Amino acid sequence: MTALLYQIDERGVAYLTLDRPDLHNAFNEDLINELSDAFTDLASHDRVRVVVLQGNGASFSAGADLEWMRRAARYDEAKNREDALRLSDMLFLIDSCPKPVIAKVHGNAFGGGVGLIACADIAISVATARFALTEVRLGLIPAAISPFVLKAIGPRQARRYFLTAEPITAACAKDIGLVHQVVEDENALHDQVEIMVGLLLGNAPGAVAEAKQLVHDVAERPITPELRAETARRIASLRASQEGQEGISAFLEKRRPSWVH
Repeated sequence: MTALLYQIDERGVAYLTLDRPDLHNAFNEDLINELSDAFTDLASHDRVRVVVLQGNGASFSAGADLEWMRRAARYDEAKNREDALRLSDMLFLIDSCPKPVIAKVHGNAFGGGVGLIACADIAISVATARFALTEVRLGLIPAAISPFVLKAIGPRQARRYFLTAEPITAACAKDIGLVHQVVEDENALHDQVEIMVGLLLGNAPGAVAEAKQLVHDVAERPITPELRAETARRIASLRASQEGQEGISAFLEKRRPSWVH
């Protein structure tokens, strides 16, 4: 039985829906594998322009499935390392996906669910959503998700929330950088996600992928002559590209570019 619903609409918007509602969309081996397969496919899917990651039921994702954790407790260290690496690989595939990823967050997002949100390019939450990094309550640490969560909220905030495991409100999640926007209810969540989808569909798909890669490559680097030369090379390459030429021509001719339907 599938743990993930994968649908692509006529606009080229892929909706990935975590579908373990009875277990609050908790991770297990199957869901991790299905997310990995989906994002591997999406990375090279020519028709897909935007990805929306969401959950069925009362929660976005409650983190690790208890049965999965119980099985892992019986593994030796090598087997546990392999298991954790599969989770890390899945998160990396989301984080590095060349298509823009929107996390549509409702209900609870705990542990690995926070990791999913941190890997998205854009995260929108309802005001009633709750977040937490609860691993230390179980004698664990949020190790596999930590590189992605630290990029989202920074080390100062992580030092608090990794250690306390305290609940984080949606308003607080916005303040610390985990989510970008908080809306009143699920109707508003749907509407705001669709507004964001529309904005992304109006942009050149190749440039969107390059802009995402630019953030990954430039963030936290010192502004050296080599970095400045690299950024100059990138804009020159895009100006000379077919997509760049089409965008500039469409702007000057006051028409829609070819990627807007």
